[in-house]
Amino acid sequence: MKRILKRSTLILAFTILFIGGASFFCVELVLNADDWANQPYNAHISGNGGLEQAGAVYDRNGAALAKTQGTDRVYNENYSVRVGLLHTVGDNSLNISTAVQSKYRSQLTGYSLIWGLNMPQSLRTSHDITLTVDANASAATYDALSAYGKQGACVVYNYKTGEVISSVSTYSYDPEAPPEINESNEHEYEGVYLDHVLSSTYTPGSIFKLVTAAAAIENIPDLFERTWYCEGHEDIGGAEVRCVDGEAHGTLDFYGALEHSCNIVFAELAVELGPEKMTAAAEKMGINLSYEIDDVSTAKGHYDVSKASTNELAWSGVGQYNDEVNPMQMAILCGAIANGGNSVNPTYIKSGTGDLLKMIGLNDTKSRELLKSSTASTLSQSMPSYSFGSLSVRAKTGTAEVGEEKNPNAWMVGFSTDEDCPLAFACVVEDAGFGSQYARPVAETAMQSAAQALRGY
Repeated sequence: MKRILKRSTLILAFTILFIGGASFFCVELVLNADDWANQPYNAHISGNGGLEQAGAVYDRNGAALAKTQGTDRVYNENYSVRVGLLHTVGDNSLNISTAVQSKYRSQLTGYSLIWGLNMPQSLRTSHDITLTVDANASAATYDALSAYGKQGACVVYNYKTGEVISSVSTYSYDPEAPPEINESNEHEYEGVYLDHVLSSTYTPGSIFKLVTAAAAIENIPDLFERTWYCEGHEDIGGAEVRCVDGEAHGTLDFYGALEHSCNIVFAELAVELGPEKMTAAAEKMGINLSYEIDDVSTAKGHYDVSKASTNELAWSGVGQYNDEVNPMQMAILCGAIANGGNSVNPTYIKSGTGDLLKMIGLNDTKSRELLKSSTASTLSQSMPSYSFGSLSVRAKTGTAEVGEEKNPNAWMVGFSTDEDCPLAFACVVEDAGFGSQYARPVAETAMQSAAQALRGY
């Protein structure tokens, strides 16, 4: 009797496990079948890498960025638009995993659990996707950035609505004529499949002084009554900290220190604040976060001074040591500074596939407090002022030393103060030089063209 009871218990247990497993599989099939069907290893199921029957991808004004003609997948007729938006739109392959045509291939192709990719045309609804980006603004940004022949990234977004107006990553290539990459030329195309706006991190250099400045504003009561004297170099923690080219800035108050980007002042501030307060500021301002941008996770920045010496802590305050940031992350931070301390999550998706993407929350603009409102206001007023044509801009440049006999990474990040153009941006040019010389012209072009897109001219 005991043996029969034991066998019955085992059979019941296996039956429950089987039913549970089968139920789990059915739920996964219903929820994820479209994604499974559009994995890279299934790209052969239709021509053009699975895009033979795909819907179109449009910019914010209805310009076709990608569409199907007959059995061919074709892209915008303007070369700079095609190449500039490659990493946003994608090509026929799945090599650029973060691109719309890779990430949302199932929505574009209209995959059905019942019909697969062979749904009768009479039953099909629109599977088009409209993006927030502006084709002309992205093309102008690409032309400015690619002129250096360097890898880099530039993004501009509306810090009130979250809409990304332009997003460009280089190196790039023409989706109408993708290169054949092999062992003989892979060095030439290194990093070409990576969207540097979303997926890369860089040494920040002086743009990180915005973090140190925020920490100082919140923790040093007499900050704006103090002055510092800069001789161009100073021994801090037993080793030298130098300003760029050893330039001596003389006597500076806090505003002057940020205006002249004085390494000595911000190194001293970082040491005075100490590792705990510096880390707390970096954490709150999102440096070590990964953001979800339309179901794509950005690369995390990096700030860790837990094992830093005094001199290394000093250098961390000026954006060196082991600091790293992501371009989209810095645009979000600048948007938060402009927006009273609250960030609005960027989105590339305006509408599409019966607004399915909105329904499932992929472009839901989430808000996060990155700074106190008072800190954001003070920091905004402290940042250097620039004129980008008709735009009034608050911004910070950076020249990040990366070693290995390379030129510095050139940075510029900031935001416009014009009410009709609430735009935040981040621009980095690798292996270039001074941020004011290399990143600023790209940022100015990107911001002016984005403003034209918002203002409708």
